[in-house]
Amino acid sequence: MASNLSEARNQDVVRLAGSVDLEHSPDIRRTLLDAVAERVDIFVDLSEVTYIDSSGIACLVEALQIARNHGANLGLFAVSRQAMRVLELARLDMVFSIHDDLASALQAKP
Repeated sequence: MASNLSEARNQDVVRLAGSVDLEHSPDIRRTLLDAVAERVDIFVDLSEVTYIDSSGIACLVEALQIARNHGANLGLFAVSRQAMRVLELARLDMVFSIHDDLASALQAKP
């Protein structure tokens, strides 16, 4: 698993790759919550996620809740097929703002 934080047009972009699972969730959680603490909008790139389990989903949900409490947004983009399946099974595709790519995520930002 790899996570990477960068900035695009004053928004934080977190890129996740590989397995987003129990072993890697503490690092992912820390990365997401650090970004949320800055009270800026966050977009999470899931294009290179090959596996995500409930602990990874919990990290995303927790970050979404905290972002909303801080008046910020958290959106997902370029969601891999594997990750999308899990989001759909959990019906979280109806909860998260999901975009095809970063450009459309930035354009759709309220």
